[in-house]
Amino acid sequence: MDWLLLIHQIPAKPAYFRAKIWRRLQQLGAVAIKQSVYAMPRQEQALEDLTWIVKEIAAMPRQEQALEDLTWIVKEIADGGGEATMIKARFLEGLSDQQVVGLFHAARESDYAKILAEASAVRDDWRCQVGESAADGLREFRGRLEKLRKQFAEVVRIDFFNIPEQLQAEAALSDLETTLIEHRATELTAPAKGGGVAGLAGKTWVTRKNVYVDRIACAWLVQRYADPDARFKFVDSGRYTPGQDEIRFDMAEAEYTHVMDKCSFEVMVERFGLADPALIQVAKIIHDIDLKESAFGLPETAGVQALFDGITATAADDLERINRASAILDGLLAFFKSRNTP
Repeated sequence: MDWLLLIHQIPAKPAYFRAKIWRRLQQLGAVAIKQSVYAMPRQEQALEDLTWIVKEIAAMPRQEQALEDLTWIVKEIADGGGEATMIKARFLEGLSDQQVVGLFHAARESDYAKILAEASAVRDDWRCQVGESAADGLREFRGRLEKLRKQFAEVVRIDFFNIPEQLQAEAALSDLETTLIEHRATELTAPAKGGGVAGLAGKTWVTRKNVYVDRIACAWLVQRYADPDARFKFVDSGRYTPGQDEIRFDMAEAEYTHVMDKCSFEVMVERFGLADPALIQVAKIIHDIDLKESAFGLPETAGVQALFDGITATAADDLERINRASAILDGLLAFFKSRNTP
């Protein structure tokens, strides 16, 4: 395995310069294997024009960036009156590749451990605050979660070997995200909070573009039970700040979205106060298709999915998809009603 080694000699004064270079190396994910000797995995990429590098370095894939990063640190050291040498090397005696990789693992394990500890603290603090001051607690929760997301992205950028702790930290942040979505879905939707469909007429329903099973089924449910003349808006991003008389569904922080192991359609059925056994059977099919599960395993599921796949393959317009799929859902509901499903 090839490595990039940075060997530097930095003057004692000014003192801040030594600290600056150390921080830069830490930010890049380099590890010290000896005093003043730092290592990074060798990445293949020809040197480019320096002006182009300055403009594009932030957008380069991290797999291609180690050489460029160390080149800039060498220049910084030289500009500060020090000396630095960068070489391509292989370890033949003494340190092994596995030992150097272990140094990288240890450095990133420490970073992920801090994220996991803070994620646990955020969750514990949230549990204490919800009952007392939900609004203030929600703002603090979101701020801390956003900070953790940024920290996690920075660590992932320099996690050259994708250690297992990365998945643990990602799962912890996803868990916090689910908690936030569930709370907002419960607390921020006045109509849903009270149950039923009263007050939902005349609204604009917002979701992500390129609708598929869950979003299509939700739109059908709105038109059938809440507002036959409902308007829909389809947006590019999974995050959207609603305007007046707008209700989001099946997207981040939406009023109606996934909650725990339930898809958005199931959540909407419950909060609309709909208990028709035939509709519950439809919800089971939507659940299994959307979540790629076989939790209910109804024999009709594969056929319904094939019909939806056919619609999305032949219709690019989101409203057209909803209109065409609505006929299928109407027929499916009638089918279960005719069987007098318990």
